[in-house]
Amino acid sequence: MADDQAATPLVEAVGVTKRYGETVALDRAGIRVMPGQTHALVGRNGAGKSTLVSILTGLQAPDEGEVRFGGEPAPRLADRDAWRQRVACVYQKSTIIPELTVAENLYLHRHDLNRLGLVRWGALRRKATELLAGWSVDVDVRLPAGELDVEQRQFVEITRALSFGARFIILDEPTAQLDAAAIARLFTRIRALQEQGVTFLFISHHLQEIYEICDTVTVFRDARHILTTTVADLPHAELVAAMAGEAAGLAEGPSRTAVTRGPGVVLDVRGLSYGDAYREIGFRIQTGEIVGLAGAAGSGRTELAETVAGLRAADSGTVEVAGRVPRPGSVPDALAAGVGFVPRDRHHQGFVPMMSIADNATMTVPDRLGEAGLISGRRRDRLARALIDNLAIKTPGPGLPVMGLSGGNQQKVVMARALASDPRLLVLITPTAGVDVKSKEFLLGKVEETAAGGTGVLIASDELDDLRLCDRLLVMFQGRVVAELAAGWHDHDVVAAMEGVRLDA
Repeated sequence: MADDQAATPLVEAVGVTKRYGETVALDRAGIRVMPGQTHALVGRNGAGKSTLVSILTGLQAPDEGEVRFGGEPAPRLADRDAWRQRVACVYQKSTIIPELTVAENLYLHRHDLNRLGLVRWGALRRKATELLAGWSVDVDVRLPAGELDVEQRQFVEITRALSFGARFIILDEPTAQLDAAAIARLFTRIRALQEQGVTFLFISHHLQEIYEICDTVTVFRDARHILTTTVADLPHAELVAAMAGEAAGLAEGPSRTAVTRGPGVVLDVRGLSYGDAYREIGFRIQTGEIVGLAGAAGSGRTELAETVAGLRAADSGTVEVAGRVPRPGSVPDALAAGVGFVPRDRHHQGFVPMMSIADNATMTVPDRLGEAGLISGRRRDRLARALIDNLAIKTPGPGLPVMGLSGGNQQKVVMARALASDPRLLVLITPTAGVDVKSKEFLLGKVEETAAGGTGVLIASDELDDLRLCDRLLVMFQGRVVAELAAGWHDHDVVAAMEGVRLDA
């Protein structure tokens, strides 16, 4: 009997097909997740991962095929309680309600009431505290959820799912907004929960994470199941080939060699300080040069890049772009000086979801779209089509709302907006977060192409793949630049500097 139970998948989708009109989102696809696993689901944007998740969580039914939990057919879609007892998904975009406390989020619509029908707040807080303690989550239940960081919100969401009885948790791009230290803590928590009987489906574009945390990997491509195998038996190159349908992948190991850049300074940062984030920073970027700002969260890299882009006003020091000194903390001044910007969080800073691709991509260049402050729709769409072609954005036309695009294509729209003004300086913060391998390759290739045209580039990231194309790397630790590495650096040197470790000590 024990062997039979061990051989029965905790979750299984068999022969699942899902169509939206003429579009086939899943084509006889399937997955088998065994109890106690951390099972990776990978694939390029549009491969069918999101559709499968919506079916595994009971948000929609397949047109063909079936889903089983522990060998039994999935509940009816209308029986939401039965689904919550079996499966939950922690999405890249948090479902926590920021205005409510942690306790209220944990037991939303499940409040204990007294005889008068009023919420027993003391009992609610005690129950929430006991729940979090039982799963080793250290968060004050009285705090408004909006005060939690990304990592804390994820742990609260996981705990909320476990409180319904679910022991199968889907993690959708859980590391996209976490730094290296937070990712390590998340992985430690995943392993601990596995020991307590929790099974995970792990969705990520970061292939190294798959090898670090997952037991088994399933690859989808073009709406179909391609392979399922143990992670240890699948070389990196073969995994990328299965995802892409060809032998392709990002470079590993040493970064590329330096490229000769033209004369002229496009960015001159002198004596820049901002609160506790960074102090006395100075560096230059020449015409066509790509400079990286590497560092973990708390290093100051993001705040420094946002200062250069005009989102923050430094306490002291100056930023000079192509001979002009923009007013500190002024995005319009930075734009006028020639700065193009790709922010860290595309969902909250990068685009307006309900607006069209055309409006999003051209919003930084209204002066090119008409006279006397009036926008010509024809001019706007003509420029937007050129940007769509340049960035290879997959869309039926410029009028489509950006929310209708995949993650990789949304990021391309953000890049298109940054390039629309023909910038002298391009500032990028984690530019490939949450996109697939092919989109990552394309976006980084576009950065190189832009630099080859004479634009200076500043890339702030803790993703080494983002930084491999840099001519120089400035590594920040606790608000200061602690190392400058020329092209040809090795991963261990960068990671050591980011963590404040001296390898020669």
